[in-house]
Amino acid sequence: MNKKVAFYTLGCKLNFSESSTIARSFVNEGFTRVDFSEKADIYVVNTCSVTENADKRFKTIVKQAQKSNPDAFVAAVGCYAQLKPQELADVNGVDLVLGATEKFKITDYLNDLSKNDFGEVHSCEIEEADFYVGSYSIGDRTRAFLKVQDGCDYKCTYCTIPLARGISRSDTMANVLKNAQQISKQNIKEIVLTGVNIGDYGKGEFGNKKHEHTFLDLVKSLDKVKGIERLRISSIEPNLLKNETIELVSKSRAFVPHFHVPLQSGSNTILKKMKRRYMRELYVDRVSKIKEVMPHACIGVDVIVGFPGETDAHFLETYNFLNSLDISYLHVFTYSERDNTEAAKMDGIVAKNVRSKRSKMLRGLSVKKRRAFYESQIGAKRTVLFEGENKEGYIHGFTDNYVKVKAPWNPDLVNTLHKVELTKIDDDGLVRFDFLSHTAEKIRESQNSFKLTRVT
Repeated sequence: MNKKVAFYTLGCKLNFSESSTIARSFVNEGFTRVDFSEKADIYVVNTCSVTENADKRFKTIVKQAQKSNPDAFVAAVGCYAQLKPQELADVNGVDLVLGATEKFKITDYLNDLSKNDFGEVHSCEIEEADFYVGSYSIGDRTRAFLKVQDGCDYKCTYCTIPLARGISRSDTMANVLKNAQQISKQNIKEIVLTGVNIGDYGKGEFGNKKHEHTFLDLVKSLDKVKGIERLRISSIEPNLLKNETIELVSKSRAFVPHFHVPLQSGSNTILKKMKRRYMRELYVDRVSKIKEVMPHACIGVDVIVGFPGETDAHFLETYNFLNSLDISYLHVFTYSERDNTEAAKMDGIVAKNVRSKRSKMLRGLSVKKRRAFYESQIGAKRTVLFEGENKEGYIHGFTDNYVKVKAPWNPDLVNTLHKVELTKIDDDGLVRFDFLSHTAEKIRESQNSFKLTRVT
């Protein structure tokens, strides 16, 4: 057959894990996977609907595919494909749109790959998305994204994810552990746990509401899997991050001291309007507990600016709250109206230019927080996992507690773990280091050998 397939993934780590799983189904059918920039017979775009920007990028991506091969078959899957399938089907060049339950059976919908006169839609009612499909990505040599949970039962007023992915449901413990073992056999050093609401793990594990395992059980079990060097929790709701989990991570063999905990607003008034399941006081408790048992831990925060009704006073409350917290960086999202959400009907719309200004202020605060965290780590001895890309003559890597480091490019370092001492912050904000003891001489020899080879 010798047909080629290419993937473009928008959005979160969960989407990347699912794209990788769907790609493996193509390979099993005899397809060869190629880069999206190459000529392919079929292009699959895994869409996102979290931000307005992700929606807009879809048309550009389809045009890019058509430029590579005007006769290629183009399919859209993912969250936006579930929420607005006809809108995607109407985009020039799109042949197939698959919703939440259909995307994992994409090869069943392919006939002769001939271009369609119009986009064909197969999309279920989201209530039918009540079964679980396990996924993991192994495209990156250094880390894999392992999906453990899907869907969400929360009703945050700004969010379309429950409409796009359905109810909260989980993989079985046995299957998660099996997938983790499969990943470890690929010489991948780090696994990142992903899901829509991973702290809710256990719910729907058996296709119903029976709840045998919890997220704490999952963390305990994964920590015992041999061959996994590092485990990282991608994002977990503050109300679901329990003290027991924090304590376990602090004593863990493989789980790293890095937490990403969404806040969304530092104002209790806005948190209530968002229908978040905690107040800012609980968030303070979570950060305090993490820092109590892991003073070196990295803590990332999601925050939304410009939510309906957010006054200057509310925003300053958020800014000052974040400034006072011992956190390491921010992911700042500018609120954008999403159809079929409560927030879209709320009064108190914040002007776009005000949203932009507030976003810029918080991004500036994030730079300050990251710098302060990096400075606090100078002199620390940490373990670094090195990435596989040569970026302008440098290799980059991350410590277990998510400090980004750099060193002169050396291919022998790719996908290896080394104990280092962090020494200084470079002009670009990344951290320099010294290799420790016995490792140092081996690395120097390797570096000199690599330089000699290049000169020769």
